[in-house]
Amino acid sequence: MSSGEMRDGGTLDGFHIGQVPADVGDEVSDFATEWDDVRFASRVWERQVPDGHRVDLRVHVLRGDRLVDLTALRDFLGEYHERDPAGWHLSEFEHGDSLGLTDGVQAFWLVEPGVAVNVLTTPEFSESLLPTARSIQAEHSDTGE
Repeated sequence: MSSGEMRDGGTLDGFHIGQVPADVGDEVSDFATEWDDVRFASRVWERQVPDGHRVDLRVHVLRGDRLVDLTALRDFLGEYHERDPAGWHLSEFEHGDSLGLTDGVQAFWLVEPGVAVNVLTTPEFSESLLPTARSIQAEHSDTGE
């Protein structure tokens, strides 16, 4: 396995996924969902295994008025992923000029009020989680007047 190698993850809902681990599954699917007034644009990398399919990596772009700050995002994702707040140990990481939170197999940050990104992986790819997360950037650039 060559966990140090990366490949481009393409564009999802206005965000470029600059790199994903080269050895995540080759079956890539996009879908859109909504949960509790938050819209998800999702991309999933999976592989076939003897029992069916296994998801190696998920990237969600979340959009919703309730995502006002990192605390609100954390609370929303805690509910969505059914995490016990007392047992969900998160640490901060830098994503550009803002802070995100990670638990080692999941990373998320607020891009701006109402827009966030959530990246989830398996323990096998945990060392690639933050490099993958940091590679995700909004496609538009403010060029000024």
